[in-house]
Amino acid sequence: MKEKEYDLIIIGSGFAGLTCAIEARRRNASVLVIEKMARIGGNSIISDGGIAAPDTDLQEIRGITDSPDLMAKDMLEAGGYLNDPDLVRLITNKAKKAFEWTRDILGVPYLDRVDYFGGHSVPRCYSPQGLTGRTMVKAAETYLKKLDIDLLLNTQVIDFIESDGIQDGVIVNTSYRFGQTTTPTYETIRADKAVVIASGGFGHDHVLLKRHGKIDEHTMSTNKKSATGELLEKLARKGAKLIDMDQIQLGPWASLDEKGFGLGPLFGDYVALPYGILVDPNTGKRFVNELGDRKIVADAMLKLKTHALAIADQNAVDRAGWDLHRLMDKGVLKTYPSVQDLAAAYGVDSKILENTLKTYNESVKATSDKAFKKPITDQLPLDEPPYYVMRATPKVHHTMGGVKIDTKGRVLNCENEPIRKLYAIGEVTGGVHGASRLGSCAVTECVVMGLEVARHLTETGHA
Repeated sequence: MKEKEYDLIIIGSGFAGLTCAIEARRRNASVLVIEKMARIGGNSIISDGGIAAPDTDLQEIRGITDSPDLMAKDMLEAGGYLNDPDLVRLITNKAKKAFEWTRDILGVPYLDRVDYFGGHSVPRCYSPQGLTGRTMVKAAETYLKKLDIDLLLNTQVIDFIESDGIQDGVIVNTSYRFGQTTTPTYETIRADKAVVIASGGFGHDHVLLKRHGKIDEHTMSTNKKSATGELLEKLARKGAKLIDMDQIQLGPWASLDEKGFGLGPLFGDYVALPYGILVDPNTGKRFVNELGDRKIVADAMLKLKTHALAIADQNAVDRAGWDLHRLMDKGVLKTYPSVQDLAAAYGVDSKILENTLKTYNESVKATSDKAFKKPITDQLPLDEPPYYVMRATPKVHHTMGGVKIDTKGRVLNCENEPIRKLYAIGEVTGGVHGASRLGSCAVTECVVMGLEVARHLTETGHA
């Protein structure tokens, strides 16, 4: 069994792990990144890659007034105040610098727009070119090579090495192949300063989803199949405290007509929810504030007897400004020349649907949605054919629970004391988002906490 040593061992290569690795190496620490899959990126690479931050230059030139306190208020309200307020305020206070770090240090190219997602009080979300997390992952990968950071792919953490209650390193299998049976090759790797867990959530772990969230294996997920929680159980056996494990978010903007994350969220989240409406095909009526936070919208959708119809018109598509041709080519998104044709295609009562649109359009003109309190800002009436429709369904998207940490990223035990040399960042942790995560705040959390842990460990050593 071989043995090596680094200052930091980082487990996971999504946004959190990559950020921590790059910042720590920039501060002259020796770093190893361990990834169980054949490529880096985890769930981050299939996300839309959007990051949220207040008080940015992109907001300023658009006259958008925002603040870290307002963003914290939004996160706490969406989270049902289950969030750790100290973690929330750390993240919102550092969000602007985190956004600038991705742009100015990593060189992530962002689109010249600021998006408004449900639960946020103002537009504060920034999308990378291509609207994919791959953009940031590729930029980080270039930086990894530039800094000559060591990376182990196809490597699974088997166990943590403990000496007198201190986590000194890990035992890994370097012959791991996800979903395959192989002959293991074990190595021992020591960490002088810390082991940092950035292994992500358990959004495709059917055992944990059922155990903690009563979500059965037939519920669709946006997550990669590798999003499993085996490290959470290993950490619990080491004494780490797990919190909020039953808080599992379903994304209400996904398509029933494709597997995984897919293309549907581009229409659902960026077009239909802000600029269009959701309709129950059984009644032909709206049933929710489409710009409520994800839990509000998903919970309302789950009460339906079937999927929802996410509806927009040409006005909405033009206002949103996205190219939807790939969704139409794939059959995820369909168009209809009239309300009557749309209604006939989905078995909806045409007269009721016409009245639903009429009522909504009157609300837009009056800038007041009395029925569902949807914020009416720059929307236009839905009266310009063709009409765009997607069959929307909630999919498991984010697990808000995980190991409990403090604001330094230290993993805490059941007595709320730090476990020496053990840190965690990103979706593997609990406490940041409470009952519901707001859109684009996951990337913010990952980058902020990655930077914080790297700086803490390189400036003060381990605690």
